[in-house]
Amino acid sequence: MNRQQTILKLRTHRLAVLLIDARQANRRTFEECAQAMGVSVEEYQSYEAAQAAPSLPALEALAFYLNLPLEHFWSQTTLSAQAAAPSDQVRKLRGLRNRAIGARLRQRRTQLEMGTEALAEKLSMPIENVDTFESGQNSIPLPQLELIAEALGLPIQELFDQHGPIGEWRTERELNEKFAQLPAKMKDFVSKPVNRPYLELAMRLSELSVEKLRTVAESLLEITY
Repeated sequence: MNRQQTILKLRTHRLAVLLIDARQANRRTFEECAQAMGVSVEEYQSYEAAQAAPSLPALEALAFYLNLPLEHFWSQTTLSAQAAAPSDQVRKLRGLRNRAIGARLRQRRTQLEMGTEALAEKLSMPIENVDTFESGQNSIPLPQLELIAEALGLPIQELFDQHGPIGEWRTERELNEKFAQLPAKMKDFVSKPVNRPYLELAMRLSELSVEKLRTVAESLLEITY
């Protein structure tokens, strides 16, 4: 086997691993992925067995179907490896979030000048529960948290993670959704690095007061005429 054949075999096997991982991570069947790619089930299975490799158009169709960036199939990391978080990190994150939620509830209750006894009575729960929830010692079941937030006049959205990894993930998804709603021409303009100075200028202008914007506009008119 010459060098080119060796490289081809290695890349075919790597692609097979990524195909298997992508299908399993998205809980899809052979039939569903084959249909998405427009090939027979047998042909698709040959891709995962590294006996053959899909064409670029077929791979693009699968990436679209699985809502994955096409570049993933050149990645060195599987989806399962990316998704797996050590259990101790998850426990630590949950503990931090419990304390953050409890602190926000206590802050809101204090702002309302409401004692723990009054809140406990309003919620028909033992005062000890209020204390442990606000201290972050115990996780608050979601329906219970909703009732506490309502009693404090606090929108549940204010308790969502804003700065941690989950908060960053939510923010990124929201930004992507907003970007997807832009007109095609605006998306094209924003995505080109050469247009960055114009975007930065627009951002700076948006921070100016009405009076300063008027002054800038008048100056531009003087230059023009």
